[in-house]
Amino acid sequence: MAKKILVVDDNNELCKMLKSYLVQEGFDVVVAANGQEALFMARSEKPDVIILDLMMPEMGGFEFMRVYTREADTPIIVLTAKLEETDKVLGLELGADDYVTKPFSMRELTARVRALLRRVSKQKSEQDILRVADITLDRIGRVVTVNEHFVELTPSEFELLATLMDAPGRAFSRMELLSRLQVGIAFEGYERSVDVHIHNLRAKIETDLSEPKYIETVYGAGYRFAPRRKE
Repeated sequence: MAKKILVVDDNNELCKMLKSYLVQEGFDVVVAANGQEALFMARSEKPDVIILDLMMPEMGGFEFMRVYTREADTPIIVLTAKLEETDKVLGLELGADDYVTKPFSMRELTARVRALLRRVSKQKSEQDILRVADITLDRIGRVVTVNEHFVELTPSEFELLATLMDAPGRAFSRMELLSRLQVGIAFEGYERSVDVHIHNLRAKIETDLSEPKYIETVYGAGYRFAPRRKE
């Protein structure tokens, strides 16, 4: 069965172009012109990936993410002509998994869509249950608990935590972690996104952000999962 993509953009010509290209690449594509319409489409169509513009009438991309990421963990690729780092960081904090700046290459966008789909498929096919310190991560069920309390993570946060828990004590560079998120497509300019995802992940699993118990920063290197023994 073809994977379904929801394209959300108020530019009708761009939507038509994206739909035509992605359909030729074997995807099932539905479109929406704004965030309100996208919410209806996402809830009814259950897309596998959402390609989302930020600047739209009625409901913009940021507000759409604020609402929809509370309901589902569908991977989101943000499309925008805005270049400010603050906008990129906000998008990532709201649940975006990748960022593509207009104008963009159709081939690159398609590669990023396939990368996200491969990652989700890989997570679903792996049946490992990781237990380290007070955290349990069920890859097939996509369930994470901390001290037996359920914690809801985005796809990117889940993959980062699984990667770090798989090798406790090992320091991963930002590029290594980014490569895991992009499934082989890593760009140096996007290393900042790893920091944002790690910050969001810590906020959900750590009790004291000033002294992380599980995910430590390795200065000059990256991050590692380093659980400390209880006193």
